[in-house]
Order: sequence, then C-alpha cells, then structure tokens
Amino acid sequence: MTAELTIRGGSLVTPEGVVTADLTAADGVISALGQVEARDQLVDATGLLVLPGMVDTHVHLMDPGPTDREDFPTGTKAAAVRGVTTVVEHTHARPVRTASDLAAKREHLAGRSNVDYGLAAHVWPEDIGGIPELWRAGVVFFKLFTCTTHGVPGLSASELLAALTALAKVDGRALVHCEDETMTSMAEWSLRSAGRRDPGLLVEWRSRRAELSALTMVGALAAATGAAITFAHVSHVEAVEAVQRARSWGADAAAEACPQYLALDESEVLDLGPLRKFTPPARCRNDDERDQMWRALRNGSLTHVATDHAPSTIEQKLAGDIWEAPFGLPGLDTTYPLMVDAALRGVLTLEEVAVRCAAIPAERYGLAPAKGAIRVGADADLVLVDPNSTWTVERADILSKAGWSPFEGRTLRGRPVATYLHGEEIARDGRCHELRSGRYLPGMGTEKS
Repeated sequence: MTAELTIRGGSLVTPEGVVTADLTAADGVISALGQVEARDQLVDATGLLVLPGMVDTHVHLMDPGPTDREDFPTGTKAAAVRGVTTVVEHTHARPVRTASDLAAKREHLAGRSNVDYGLAAHVWPEDIGGIPELWRAGVVFFKLFTCTTHGVPGLSASELLAALTALAKVDGRALVHCEDETMTSMAEWSLRSAGRRDPGLLVEWRSRRAELSALTMVGALAAATGAAITFAHVSHVEAVEAVQRARSWGADAAAEACPQYLALDESEVLDLGPLRKFTPPARCRNDDERDQMWRALRNGSLTHVATDHAPSTIEQKLAGDIWEAPFGLPGLDTTYPLMVDAALRGVLTLEEVAVRCAAIPAERYGLAPAKGAIRVGADADLVLVDPNSTWTVERADILSKAGWSPFEGRTLRGRPVATYLHGEEIARDGRCHELRSGRYLPGMGTEKS
C-alpha cells in the first residue's frame, strides 16, 4: 500500500470543465475529488493546472534493437518530464510480428520504462493469418503501411482487405500509415533519374496526392470490413476531408493529429533539409491552412493528438543528403507543452487538450477508464502546470537522445512543474527521477486467465 497523496487547490482539467478542487490518490488511483482532508503527502497546487497525463499512442523508441537513436529509459524520461504518462510504442528496427516477439519484448523492457506502456505490432503480408493470436496475446494495435517505409513492407489493397477483415473479426485496432506505394515509388524513380538531390524533392516524393489516394482506399476498405482504424499523422486539410468521406461511408475511423502538421511550414525543408525529413512531410503553406488544421482538431475531425516520436541526432540527420537521412522527428519533449500553450493562447480550450491528448486515445485503444481522465477510480497519472510561467524550447531542454527539436526557439506558456504516475512523483522541474516504475499495459484483446 502506497502513501495517500493529496493535491490541494489546483485547477483540475476534466473533459467536463475546469474546477478548482482537491484531489486525493490512494494505492495509485484517484480516490476522491473535492474538498478533502490530507493525511499523508500534501502537495500545494494553488495557481497550478492539474491535467491528466498524456496518453501518446504513436511512439518509436527503437528498443530492443539498435538504440543509438532512442531507447526506453531515455525516451520515457523525456515523456515523464513533459507530462506524458502512457505511451504505446512500436519500433521499426526490431518489429513485433508474432506472439513470441511480443513476449520477448516484454521481458526485455521490464524495469526500463519511466511511464506506463503498451506495445503495438507490425503486419507483413505473410503475417496476416497470425493477427488473431497476436491480438489475444496483448498488442494494443497493429501498424499497417500502404507503402514500404522504414523497412516495413507496404500492403496491397487485397492484403489490406485481408488484414482489416481479420481485425474486424476480433474487434482489433489498426493504425494505418497512408501513402500510395505506386505513387511514391514512381516519384522516387523520376526524381532520382533527374539527378535531384535538393531538399525540395521531399514534398514531391511524398506528395499530398499519394496520401489522399491511400486515405481514400483505406477508408473504403475500413467501411467494407467494419474494422476500427486510425489514420496516422493526417497532414493537411484535404486529407482531413478524405477522412470525413470515409466516415460518411460508414468507416469506424479515428484521425491522428501531430504538432508538426499544425505548427511547421512546408517550406522549412528548403532551408533545413534533413532536419525536416519526415513523412508525410509538413504541409502548411499559409496561415489559412494552419488555422483550418487547428479548427479540425477543435471540432473533432482530427480526433486526438500523438507525437509520432521518431528521433535521430543532428549528426545522424546530416550524415548524408536528403535521400540518405533517416525519416522522423523527436516529439515527446514538446508535444504536450505545445498543446497546453495552444490552450493558454486561446487556440484550444484546456478541456479540449485533456480530451484530445488523453481521454480519446485512451478510449480508442482500450486503455480507459484507468487512463485518460481525472476521475475517481482512474490511475493517478497527473501533470501539474504553471500557466503563468513561460519557457523557450532550447536544446538543453531536450532529454530525448535526439538532443534537438524542430520547435527550438519557440516560447511556450505553461511550464510543466511535476508529473505523477500512479500517485508517485516521477518528475519535477525538468528532471526525471528515473524510477523506472512504468507498467506494461496489455491490449483490449488480451486473453483473460
């Protein structure tokens, strides 16, 4: 039995609203809200926001495998300091493809995580028949690619149909990366043949049309099969409209937003090259497109926020040209603070931040009611934020192995003060206590003994 924690006088951010009240946690879960009498540990949160810990359902920590880009201890340290208390991770370097892979990864990760974690699997064409077994073994979702990326093969339309049919039969979940294989491969051939090595080729190689084509196809297959899917990293306004069309066809389709598609400009790749190489690339061309993406997040067209944390160091990014540089950006250090900053600047509400960053991803992937909201009976996974404090993102703030951020130089309102996991303080004032107390979270299909 752990000591009882009372957080007194903070502004609790719930899906229903913001209320100034006390919060008590006992044995790792929230036991009372309102005016309570403190018995053990008392934390004065007067003037602070108390938000649910972020549930980040799209994270790459490259562990086990080559961990020069990231590992669980370091990546989850960054998560803890910035208020992310749950991650769902899948690595491309050593992907989970079978139930035995999942068991081996669970064993490897024991005692390596500072936050709670679930694990996702990848699907190769030859693995489709194993989906039911792997779902029952405890994966949170299956990652499906429509184009070969990071060494993971793209699935053809017929293979996607088979995979989604299998998922629908077991009420599984899929996260789908949508770029049309025929279009990206043809564009790559054409650009290489022309001798192009300039950074501007990225937006032609990984084009808007390629994303829209795949989104449309996947949406139609999801509607036909009844599978529950999430469109990964929806990058621009027309893509949001394609998601809406899929829903109108009957698709059970969530849509993931990432801050790089809300805050970074398409043109940045021209100056920054490999430091802006991720896919789909940044798409915003003007303030109107940016405003429309934020509006889509507010109104729920984009259902929730994830980081797609896929870091590389600056040295790794700049070791070759735009073709050779690894894809991906670091995001665990900055995503939740960027969303809180947006709320404090009036772009979102605090309630919307809590819903989009915690409640909906937890519900979508079967992690609720334990995760995702400040409610009695939920895990006491909390972050305290000083709304009157500002901080500027600098390299010294980045705890990820990347050591840099695409948001360097941005001044953010709302400084994370402390993070709690199961009612225990795991980070304070920019430092992680590195307790490695994160627990494994089985997926919703797990067989119960």
